[in-house]
Order: sequence, then C-alpha cells, then structure tokens
Amino acid sequence: MERTIAAISTALGVGGIAVIRISGNRALEIADKVFFGKDKLSEAQTHTVHYGFIKNADGVKVDEVLATVMLAPKTFTREDVVEISTHGGVTTSKEVLDTIIKAGAYMAMPGEFTKRAFLNGRIDLSQAEAVIDIINAKNELSQRNALSQLEGALSGEIAEVRDKLVYLAAQMQVTIDYPDEDLEDITIDDIRRISDECRKKVDTLLKTADSGKILRDGIKTAIVGKPNVGKSSLLNSLARAERAIVTDIAGTTRDIIEEYINLNGIPLILVDTAGIRKTEDVVEKIGVEKSKRSIEDADLVIVMLDGSDILDDEDREVLAQTHHKNRIILINKSDLGESKYTAAVKAKAGKSPVLEASAKTGIGLDKLAELIRDIYSLGELAAGDSAIVTNMRHKSALVDASEALTRVVEGIDIGMPSDIVSIDINMAINSLGEITGETVSDDIVNKIFHEFCVGK
Repeated sequence: MERTIAAISTALGVGGIAVIRISGNRALEIADKVFFGKDKLSEAQTHTVHYGFIKNADGVKVDEVLATVMLAPKTFTREDVVEISTHGGVTTSKEVLDTIIKAGAYMAMPGEFTKRAFLNGRIDLSQAEAVIDIINAKNELSQRNALSQLEGALSGEIAEVRDKLVYLAAQMQVTIDYPDEDLEDITIDDIRRISDECRKKVDTLLKTADSGKILRDGIKTAIVGKPNVGKSSLLNSLARAERAIVTDIAGTTRDIIEEYINLNGIPLILVDTAGIRKTEDVVEKIGVEKSKRSIEDADLVIVMLDGSDILDDEDREVLAQTHHKNRIILINKSDLGESKYTAAVKAKAGKSPVLEASAKTGIGLDKLAELIRDIYSLGELAAGDSAIVTNMRHKSALVDASEALTRVVEGIDIGMPSDIVSIDINMAINSLGEITGETVSDDIVNKIFHEFCVGK
C-alpha cells in the first residue's frame, strides 16, 4: 500500500490560516483519528467542509479547525485528500501536522503532491512544471502564461505534433515489417510533407522561447554611460527606493548594484554600473571593467547620455561599445531643457530608440515600458493565447526534435531509405515526449519535483 503523506501547504509564518494537506489511501482514516466534530470524515460526502477540533493522542485540543474532504479521483492528486484549515502561525500549524504524522501519515517530500498528480495521470510533466512557475511568477504576464500552461496550452500543441509523428512512424513500421502484404503504403512524399509540417510547428514554438525566458526570469538590463549622467538616479527612480548613492561627484558608483523591479508588468533585473571612462584610480578601474562585462551579459542596455552637456568622446565610446546590443538610448536631464544633440544621436542610433527623459523628476520614463514592449514584442505575448515556451528544458527538447525532423527532410531529399529515416522520426517523438513526460527518465522527474517546496 502506498504511504499516505501530509505537509503544511501554506507558507510558514504568521497569517490568518494555515492549511495542512493529507493525501493517500488512508487520508480519511488518519484524519478521523485526530479530527473531532459532529460527523466522522470517513462518512462524509466528497467536497464538503466540516467544523471541529484537532486533538492529540492524549485527547488534548490542539486547535479549532475546518476540515475539507475530497474523495478520489476528483482531487489534485487523484487520491483521497483531507485539508485541515487551522489558525495561522508556526507553532499551531506545526503542532497540528505533528499530530497527523503521529496518527500514521508520512511527511511529504518536496513536490510530492504534484508528483502524485503527474504519476496518477491528472497532469503531464509540463503542466506539473507550470505549478512551480505559478508560485514563482513575478508579474501578471508570467503568471498568466504559467496558468495557460497548467491548463494544457503547451502540452496540447506538443501532443498534436507528437501524435502525428507516432502515427507516421507506425505506418512506416508496418510497411517495413510487412513488405509483401497488400497494405496501403505511405508514400515518401507523405513522410516528407508530414515531417516538414511538424518541424515548422516545433520551430514556431521555439521562436517563443526567448520571449518566454523573459517572462519567467526577467530582462537583465544594464544601465551604462560615462560618470554623472544619472545612472543611479534612474535605478532609484524605477525602483522607487534609494538603492544607489547619488552625488555630484563623478565615479561615486564603483561596483555593480542589482535590483529586481516590475515596470508596468515587465520584469526587469536592473544593473547599475560604474561610469565608463579612462581612469588611473585602481578601484574605479575595476568598476569600469565590470561595467563593460555587464554590457555583454545584459539582455537589454540602457545607454544614458547627459542632455545638459555636450556629446563627448566618452559618450561616443559607450555608444560604440553597445551598438550590437538591444538598447535604448536615454538622453537624461530633460527637466533642464531640450538637448541640442538629440537629432544627431537619433540619426546615428540605427534601430535603437532614443528617449528624452528625466531620471530625477520621472518625466518621460512612462515611455520606457512602451519601448521595451516593442523591442521584445511583449504586447503580442500579452494579447495572444498560444503556447509560450518559458522552460529551458522544454527548449532543449524542442531543439532536438527540430534537428531530428530537419534530418528526416534532408535525408528524403538525398534518397535515404525510409527505414533509416524512421530513426530520426522516433528521435523526434522521444524528444517531444521528454516535455510531457512520456519518455522522460526517472532521474529528470525526481530532479524536477525536488525543486518544489514541501507541501506542493
């Protein structure tokens, strides 16, 4: 008999309530040992809530609670589940959990409830991973996408492609195994056409991966420029906190400062860097080198120029060092008047948008989010309802599937026999199965669920 597990499913700490979840064949039996109310929970109808007390083995009341009974298979784990809602607080919730463990339940491992949902067929592996993405979502877009994935948006598209390939592979295998039978042969043109259609669908999903990574992890954004152009002021303004020291002394910032912010729904990891200039100061020189490395590590660069000053060689050097990156050129200090060199910068900016703003007063910074949305097509992601790949494990599997299907098409074009071509078709099937869990190894499954918190 599989063990019945229990854990606190809400965050530890002071709060209105805490929820202890029990799941398994003995959930009702164990709950009846500790719950005392008007009715026995084992006799209750599914999806009903009951008032009572939790008592320990000595008959001492531990807490006043509500117990929710949910009978298999209509539960998260597809097992019998009892959820005990106790008063919030570390001491009370732990004492209730200890009472349940002593009554015969086992302490759940990290992610074990969701793992059981996967193993019992309620969700596939990509949907299970969406659970942790919902918990860790840092903004509305990432939360919405994770919920869409939990509902099966990604796994549905993967299954559609994989089912076509499985049917194709089966048809090919029949033809290979029974060449003399009077069967309806699948033509080489059919194999090429279906494989190419599936490859294009996989590639369409792959195109969403870069934007998906942004939704999940945020855009690493380096703020760069020569000293005293307002980089630290911009960080403080966007973060709405005094995170960086701001003075009139050039070179105040000598090390990297990072701050996560949500800019109108866009997740940004802001990196304030030391001013880039030639210097003999040993410490400042180290900061400048770190700034240059930050440019290469960043997904997006905000190049800051001082609109109240002239455009000098240090500014031009920063512009040259960032020309290959996704960047926004921000001409700062617009509150002091219009910059005289804005037109010249726009003429040489290429595809990089140029924004006049004031980090000190916030004037013009409302347009920053719009520019970032345009660069990364985040408006399209917000408006669309198609699947978006946010998980790097999924991206890797899709790359393998795309490469295998490309080899199929190329092999057919050079006259390779179908039994050889079928090897790559099966490789694509296996790669797609790694996403949804049909062909994934136990080690990967265990690693995925080990990243979950206890109680989920």
